[in-house]
Amino acid sequence: MTIHQKVASPGCGCDGQDMLKPLISIDAGLARISDRVAPVGRTEAVSLSGALGRVLAHPVRSRSMAPAFDNAAMDGYAVATSALTGAGPWTLTVGARVPAGRQATEPLGHAAAARIFTGAPIPEGADAVVMQEEVTRIGGVIHLRGRPVSGLNIRRAGSDMAQGETILDRGRRLGPRDIAACAAAGAGVVRVRPRLRVTLLVTGDEVRKAGAVRHAAQIWDVNTPMLMAALGGFGVEIVATAHGADTPAGLARQLNAMAAQADLVITTGGISVGEEDHVKPAFAELGGEILFSGVAIKPGKPVSVGRLESTVWLGLPGNPLSAFVTWQVFGVALVRGLLGETAPAHVRRHVVTADPIHRKPGRCELRPAALAGFDAHGREVVRFEQAIHSGRVGSLPQMDGLIFLAADAESLPSGALVEFQPFYQP
Repeated sequence: MTIHQKVASPGCGCDGQDMLKPLISIDAGLARISDRVAPVGRTEAVSLSGALGRVLAHPVRSRSMAPAFDNAAMDGYAVATSALTGAGPWTLTVGARVPAGRQATEPLGHAAAARIFTGAPIPEGADAVVMQEEVTRIGGVIHLRGRPVSGLNIRRAGSDMAQGETILDRGRRLGPRDIAACAAAGAGVVRVRPRLRVTLLVTGDEVRKAGAVRHAAQIWDVNTPMLMAALGGFGVEIVATAHGADTPAGLARQLNAMAAQADLVITTGGISVGEEDHVKPAFAELGGEILFSGVAIKPGKPVSVGRLESTVWLGLPGNPLSAFVTWQVFGVALVRGLLGETAPAHVRRHVVTADPIHRKPGRCELRPAALAGFDAHGREVVRFEQAIHSGRVGSLPQMDGLIFLAADAESLPSGALVEFQPFYQP
C-alpha cells in the first residue's frame, strides 16, 4: 500500500479565513463541550438482562478467578503423565467419571484414568486430558498410543481473569461482548448512568407533521422524526416534543418548561439572526449561558450550545441536512458527554476523492459521502454530490459519513486526500 503524507491543515481548517474570527472552529466547539459538559450525577443499578446499550458509571471487577478451577477443555480422559513410564503404548484403568458440575470424589490413582467431560474439574493427581478420539477403550481400560504433555487440554484457574481484576472501566457503553465479560466476572448487576431525559422543540410556522395535509407554503417536519431516531440509538428517554411558539415570550415559556424536566433540550431552527429567529433571545431572557453560538462550518453555521442551570441546550439549524450534520458533530458529543462515555465517538480516517471538487472557500465544509471501494493503491475512495444543499436529505440513505474540506480549499483534484468521519451509530 502506498503511504501518503497526512493532510497538513490543522483540524479541519475552519479558522482559515480572517473574516470568520467571530466564529469558532469545529475543534474549539468540541473542546468547549468536553470542558463544560459533565456526566449527569445520577446512577442506577441494573441487571445484565437490562444493561445492553447502557453506559457504566462504576468499573466492573472480577469477583473471582475465571475459570474458578482447573477444568477440562474437551471430552476425554484425565491422566497423570508421570505414570506413563517407558516408550508406550500404555494401558490405564478407568476409574472415576467426572461430568461438568461435579467434583471428583477421589484422587487419581497410579496407572489410572478418569473419564472427564468439557468443563469438569480436573481430579487431584491428573495433569493432562487426552481427547477421546486419541484413545482406544476396551471395557474398563484405555490404551494410549502417544504420550501427552503436562497441561494438555486443561484450562487453568485464573487464566482468563484474576480475582479483583478490572474487566471494564466506567464510561464503557455495554455491548454483547461486554455483557459476556461482565457475566464471566460474576457481575450480575452493574451500575450505569441513567437514561438521559431529552426534550425536543422544533420551530417554524411552516412545519407540519410528515404526511399531514399541508398548504402551498408549508413543509413536512423532517427534524422531529430524524432526531427522535438518532436519539433512540442512545436509549434516551424522550420526555416531550413540541412545536415552537412564534414569539420570544412564548418560546421562553416553552424552553423553561422543557428545561425543568430534562437533562438536554434540543431545538431546531430559530437560531440565526433574522427577524423571525426567536430561540436565542428567548434563551437569553431565561438567563441561559451560551457556551458557543456560530461555528465556521458549512452547512450548519448557526449551531449553538448553552446551559440553563443544570440543563444543556443544543440549538440546531432548521434546514434538515444542516441539522443532521451538526447533530453528527456536536449532538453526539453532547449526549456522550452527559453519559460519561470515554471511548472515541468518531475515528476520522483518510480517504481519496473519486472526482474533483470545486467549491467556494471560507468555511470548513462537511459533505456527505459514500464509500466506493479502493483504488489501485489500496486507498479507500469516496463519492459525493458536487454541491450540498442544506434542505436536501434525499441522498442521505446512500451516504456513509462526512468528508472534511478545509476552509481554504477551493479546488481539489480527483484522488485528493481528505478526512472522512463515518456517521455515528451507537
